[in-house]
Amino acid sequence: MLRKILIGIGVIGGIFLLFKFCDFKKNDEDDDIQYNTNLIQQQILNVGKLVVTEGHFSEVITYKNQQKYLMDMLSFEKKALIVVNADVTVAYDLHKMKYDIDEINKTITIVSIPKEEIKISPDIQFYDVEQSKLNPFTGDDYNRINKSVKSNLAKKIEKSSLKTNAQNRLISELSKILILTNTMGWKLQYEGKVIESEKDFRKQIKL
Repeated sequence: MLRKILIGIGVIGGIFLLFKFCDFKKNDEDDDIQYNTNLIQQQILNVGKLVVTEGHFSEVITYKNQQKYLMDMLSFEKKALIVVNADVTVAYDLHKMKYDIDEINKTITIVSIPKEEIKISPDIQFYDVEQSKLNPFTGDDYNRINKSVKSNLAKKIEKSSLKTNAQNRLISELSKILILTNTMGWKLQYEGKVIESEKDFRKQIKL
C-alpha cells in the first residue's frame, strides 16, 4: 500500500515538474521574441533619421523682355545678365518610414518609404541691367526669373549624380535593418517581396 502511495506521489511530482518545464520553456521563448523585437525596433529607430545629400549648381542666364507700342513701331527693351549659384539638397526623412513587425512569423514588412524631398536655394545676382521708364523691371519679372531658374536647376538635378548619390545613401541606411534581420534569422519584406540583399532593395525601389 505504501509503495502504491509513493509511486502515486512520484507520478504526480513528475507531471508537475513536466508542466513547470514546459511553462519555463514557453516563457523563455516569449522573452527571446520580446528581446529580438526590441532590438529590431531600436535598429529601426537608429535608421529613422534624415538622410541628406548636398550639391551646388551654377548657371548664367540672359534675360530679355520687350514692350512694343504704336503698332510695334516703338519698342522698349529691358535685359540683364543673371548669375545663379544654388545650394541643393536631396533628403529622405526616414522618420516617416512605415513598417510592421510580425513577431510570430519573425518578419518585418516595410510598408512605405518616403519620397525624396528636393530643396533648391538659389542666390540670384543681376549684372548689366538695362531698362527704361516705360519698361522697368518689376516684381513679375523677378518671379518669372526665379521660376525659370528653379525649373532649369530641377532639370540639371535630374541629369546629375546628386539624386543617385542620395538613393545610394538611402539603400545604405535601409541595409542596416537587412543585416540585423539576417543575423537574427528574421525576414525582411518590401512590396510583397522578401529582401535578401541590397540588390533586391534597388530593384524594389527601382534605382
